[in-house]
Amino acid sequence: MNEGISNGTDKKYTVITGASSGIGYEAAKAFAERGKNLIVAARRTEKLETLKREISEQHPTPDVIIRTVDLPVLRNVYQFYSSLKDFQLETWVNNAGFGNYDSVAQQDLEKIDTMLRLNVEALTILSSLFVRDYKDVPGTQLINLSSCGGYTIVPTAATYCATKFYVSTFTEGLAWELIESGAKMRAKVLAPAATQTKFGKKANNVDTYDYDKAFGTYHTSQQMAEFLMKLYDSDSTLGIVDRETFQFELRLPLFPYANSSTHNQQPNK
Repeated sequence: MNEGISNGTDKKYTVITGASSGIGYEAAKAFAERGKNLIVAARRTEKLETLKREISEQHPTPDVIIRTVDLPVLRNVYQFYSSLKDFQLETWVNNAGFGNYDSVAQQDLEKIDTMLRLNVEALTILSSLFVRDYKDVPGTQLINLSSCGGYTIVPTAATYCATKFYVSTFTEGLAWELIESGAKMRAKVLAPAATQTKFGKKANNVDTYDYDKAFGTYHTSQQMAEFLMKLYDSDSTLGIVDRETFQFELRLPLFPYANSSTHNQQPNK
């Protein structure tokens, strides 16, 4: 377990990646409203400074630590986690990620390489390090951002959906693993549907993106942050938005879990 203590105190911190905009930005404000100390991470320092200023104006008590990091670069992932060794962590939200709309035959492989590194590799490493250090600490939570596209294959988004299927199955599997091992930590998945963020511009490689024209129905980042907090407060593993009705539901894991199968690999005696 990480026994680090920040600045000689016993403060506990919530870490949020991808906090410079969208759901991560609003989630940081939602946690701050509850008095939670924050470590907010993203590539854009100026956006994180704006977030810190907004939080300080509305909620002066919580401590807000900024970490500027480009997570698709593997060495940065390890350095980022290592930089937090002197902080006692309580909750970790892996929100950083982006999407891509294009056919597999036409997709930009340089962009896809970066997406795979961020959506899959960075999330897996950060989750694993956090679980390794904190799984037996009461009250700790890992929340990974997936998508309803992590449970449904969306046309022209096969590769993006595959990354989010990975997030969903990895986190649901981890949730079962933690429960069955008697660990104190809980792992959870948040699966949004269309949400008005910078996602649309990045996924479509455009400078402007009209969510009203593209979807008609969607949630705001603030609404999704509210859903995230409902998941945080619950005993559920999954918080998912129905892609057709846009209703938010707290649910048990959706993927089959073969814990009682006679065909599982048997442990060494």
